[in-house]
Amino acid sequence: MQNANLTVLAGPTAVGKGTISRKLIEKYPNVYLSISATTRAPREMEIPDVHYHFLSRDDFEQRINRGDFLEWAVVHGLNMYGTLKEPITQANAAGRPALLEIDLQGARSVRKILPEANFIFLAPPSFEELITRLGIRGTESRSERENRLKTAREELDAQGEFDHIIVNDDIDVAVNELAQIMNLN
Repeated sequence: MQNANLTVLAGPTAVGKGTISRKLIEKYPNVYLSISATTRAPREMEIPDVHYHFLSRDDFEQRINRGDFLEWAVVHGLNMYGTLKEPITQANAAGRPALLEIDLQGARSVRKILPEANFIFLAPPSFEELITRLGIRGTESRSERENRLKTAREELDAQGEFDHIIVNDDIDVAVNELAQIMNLN
C-alpha cells in the first residue's frame, strides 16, 4: 500500500459523507470509492457489495487475522466495520485515486499506516443541524441516535487532527471543495 493515492473522508454520523462521496463519484467516475465491510445487517434498500460488503462476524475476524484490512474497528460498541486493502491497491495500480469514507477511529488507524494519505474532516454547519439530519434519516432507534450523537461530539472535537476541514452546508460546494483538495479539477 505504499504510495497510495488515497483520500480519507471522515466525520460524524449524518454529516453527509455518503451523499458527498456519491456526488463526487457521479462527477468524477474515475475515483474509486472504497466499499466498507461490516458485520451489521443490511438496511432496507442496501445492496450487498454495492453499499457494503456484509460479512459474518466469523468471516470478518478471519480476514483480520489474515491481514486483509487496512483498518477495522468495532463501531458504537456493536458492529465491526473495516476497509479491505486489495481493492484500494488495485485501484491505485490502475491509476485511479481512491476515496475512503470512514469514521474517526478508522481515520486514525489509516494515519498510522499511511500518514501520506490526504485526511479530510466533513463537518456539519452546527451540532443542531447534525441532530436534525440524524432525525430526518430515521434509520436508528432513539437509543442508537443518542449513542451516535455522543460519539459525534467526540468526533467533532478531533477536527484538528485532519489536513482539511470541509463544512457541509451546501452539497455542491462541499463536493467541489473535496474535488479541489483531491486535485481532480
